[in-house]
Amino acid sequence: MTAPDTLLMEQRLLTATTLSEALPYMRRFNGKTFVIKFGGAAMGDDHLALQFARDVVLLKQVGINPVVVHGGGPQIGRMLERLKIQSSFIDGLRVTDKATVEIVEMVLAGSINKQIVMAINAIGGTAVGMSGKDANLIRARRLRRTKRDPDSNIERVLDLGFVGEPEAVAPEVVVALARAGIIPVIAPIGFGSGGETYNINADTAAGAIASALGASKLLMLTDVAGVLDRAGALITRLTPEEARARLADGTISGGMVPKIETCLDAIQGATEAAHILDGRIAHVLLLEIFTEHGVGTMIADDRFGRAG
Repeated sequence: MTAPDTLLMEQRLLTATTLSEALPYMRRFNGKTFVIKFGGAAMGDDHLALQFARDVVLLKQVGINPVVVHGGGPQIGRMLERLKIQSSFIDGLRVTDKATVEIVEMVLAGSINKQIVMAINAIGGTAVGMSGKDANLIRARRLRRTKRDPDSNIERVLDLGFVGEPEAVAPEVVVALARAGIIPVIAPIGFGSGGETYNINADTAAGAIASALGASKLLMLTDVAGVLDRAGALITRLTPEEARARLADGTISGGMVPKIETCLDAIQGATEAAHILDGRIAHVLLLEIFTEHGVGTMIADDRFGRAG
């Protein structure tokens, strides 16, 4: 064989080995539901977004039921700037007045949602876009946050406007779509008891939907490698007890805290495992789901391995 022929054969053998390694996981997860939170840098990168769409379609083809919940903070910010609408943040949450929530809904349930749907459909999948308003999917209530003044030690309630949190999830329409071979793509917009529109954090919405569906896995794409230890090294596996301990001692801090809390809430329900993944890695979903060691942080009880 010439050198090019040898290289080609090695590449083919690598592909065959990868498929062979993936087979037990395909069998294990056949018929299972995975809720995937899509956001961060991957949404702003056309190449990564295309790979994400391919991976979601592949999951459906091998018998897994993917449910996509997406964010869109940067796109919302750009639209608000274009419309000259001032926006501010408190503890990482966008203060959302009536004018802002209309733009949030327009961007999330409109342009972003349909871009993801079209990307999946273009690859050969069948996706349908919806928001938490559709089929009464996510009933929400106003999110209440308090903050203690360091000088007076007085605790005050923060007014975030139309920022909500899930109060109840009615997953029947998502289940029906999955049974029909359709991939649901959900914008994290909820409705209140008085007909209000609420902007919901996409991580929180994904966790609530995973719990309501009894999803086997909750996979959250982020802009970091996963959960890191104090030396900055990736922690590949945590039990819920270990995750709570690292929250308590400050090892897990900053923006990772609400993500881990969402994962723990999901695991308290019927969800077997939650994963924090770096969405900037090509085919990160496939690497985490179908390989022995994965590439991110998995949070699960000891009884669940990577194939669990």
